[in-house]
Amino acid sequence: MLVLRLLNVVAPAYFLCISLVTFVLQIFVFIPSMFRDPSTTPLFSPALLHGALFLFLSANALGNYVLVIQNSPEDLGKDLNLGKGAEVADWLDGSRSPGSALPSTHFCRLCARVTQRHDHHCFFTGNCIGSRNMRNFIMFCLYTSLACLDSLVAGMAYISATLSMSFVDPLAFLTLLPHSISQFFSGALLSSEMFVILMLYLWLGIGLACAGFCCHQMLLILRGQTRYQVRKGMVVRARPWRENLQEVFGKKWLLGLIIPVQNVESSYRRQKEK
Repeated sequence: MLVLRLLNVVAPAYFLCISLVTFVLQIFVFIPSMFRDPSTTPLFSPALLHGALFLFLSANALGNYVLVIQNSPEDLGKDLNLGKGAEVADWLDGSRSPGSALPSTHFCRLCARVTQRHDHHCFFTGNCIGSRNMRNFIMFCLYTSLACLDSLVAGMAYISATLSMSFVDPLAFLTLLPHSISQFFSGALLSSEMFVILMLYLWLGIGLACAGFCCHQMLLILRGQTRYQVRKGMVVRARPWRENLQEVFGKKWLLGLIIPVQNVESSYRRQKEK
């Protein structure tokens, strides 16, 4: 538990550091050196267009990241009727019957609260993912993946021009790291160039991981399930996939694809207000 709590603090700081390094490399290294075209007008120059695209992806990733943290799943522990002398932790462990509890609720020991439609605890946000911030979490994964892959392409173009390399052969990227390590220790490669090469593989790993996680999460949403329900083998009521999507993304789903907006309120809160 101590290791998990430490990871809950270190992981967000690690993500913010990677984001800052990516922003600095893109704005101050890749774009000024790789997207120069004097023949075009300044308004439609490749540097400006690529910079605008990267800022759009980064702003959406960071905006949804903040909304995931801000829209923390509400603590339902005070509203659950767990029975006389029952503690939330006891109810979670299965030592007491949750017959009067709301369905799809789970107690997270790291957050110390019960959340509705609990999916999982995200260490990179230091927060639980539930009904209130699921849409923002998916948008965060989507735009983080796109920003990493965009940085990967720009970084490969920079390395190709700096080291006079060609990535036409797919095996060139796979052999880039071991070849660069040998050149670095022999003194033929600068530290800055080696750092960019390491970042290429980091962007590739983060981009693919976020893309895969986003696709898997979308499949669960279409089936009306959460990761926690699948892990526990819970049976959910079958509903049309359109209703499952609307429950998570709301009616104004298109707006959430363009700008970071607050997620729809949980169905539990709407029922409580009625």
